[in-house]
Amino acid sequence: MNTTETLATYSVVLTYSAMAVYVVAFIAFALDMAKRAGNVAAAGQPTATPSAQAKTVASVRGGTVVLERVDTPSGDGPSRSGTRFERVGMAMTILALLLHVGADVLRGVAAGRVPWGNMFEFSLTGTALIIAIFLLVQFWQNLKFLGVFITGLVIILLGIATVNYYVPVVPLPPALQSYWLVLHVFVAIAGTGFFALGAGLAVSQLVQTYRQGRPGLAGKLRFMETLPDADRLEVLSYRVILVGFVLWTFTLIAGAVWAERAWGRYWGWDTKEVWTFIIWVVYAGYIHARATRGWRGARSSWLALIGFGAVMFNFSVVNVFFKGLHSYSGL
Repeated sequence: MNTTETLATYSVVLTYSAMAVYVVAFIAFALDMAKRAGNVAAAGQPTATPSAQAKTVASVRGGTVVLERVDTPSGDGPSRSGTRFERVGMAMTILALLLHVGADVLRGVAAGRVPWGNMFEFSLTGTALIIAIFLLVQFWQNLKFLGVFITGLVIILLGIATVNYYVPVVPLPPALQSYWLVLHVFVAIAGTGFFALGAGLAVSQLVQTYRQGRPGLAGKLRFMETLPDADRLEVLSYRVILVGFVLWTFTLIAGAVWAERAWGRYWGWDTKEVWTFIIWVVYAGYIHARATRGWRGARSSWLALIGFGAVMFNFSVVNVFFKGLHSYSGL
């Protein structure tokens, strides 16, 4: 076995090791949700939301609109205390990411290039960036409650990639032998990471909206009481997706420039190009509708999930079943 094959084998071993640790993290985050739900049930009120935020609520009384300032649990921010299971989940996620990055680096060293030249490598790097963004965003906002969603998504994507998309290290096709591979694809992966985080927040917002709108569910999904309210979750989702949209806009422009360098035209209606543009249009519509049409709450979150569904379709279906100039991405 030569050096390239040896490094590629070690990369696979580290990938499976990272997946095993992600499973432990997923279980810990799930237990954290159960623990916080139990704490809420025992105390009769949220226990993991020590701080509160003021909120203006409008109501109609006798034909008059009355504005009131009320305190609502914030459930977010660095001050929110976590359970032991949450701390274990975060520690295991960091450990898994270290193994994950090691697998990615070894794959790149074995190939002698950046490790995102085919679907397996794209999946390996993309899932690592999703986790990295999830961890880094904690310095801005406490979103550890998304641990179950993020680790679960990464486990599924890594599992599919290693089983269905794995290929030995091979040279890049001529069209990919460009510095644009580093810029264009890496930024696309980073944008996908932010879209994934936004999708997790959108799901949380929909669950919170459903629960808050039905008093009969007060005794169920108690862990949701330790999360921000539906409005706050929708705002967080919008902010995260906005970052992803900026990165995706650069991806679209850089892809056009690269296409002109590689094939002599900026746009050719290739399937991959079309779907990249469709994703941009969906998220542009999401931002426009929210900013100018007042699309807030559940409608906004559903549109965000449609956008993330288009991202997943572009990666999983377009790459595999549609032929075009980007077919090499399914190698």
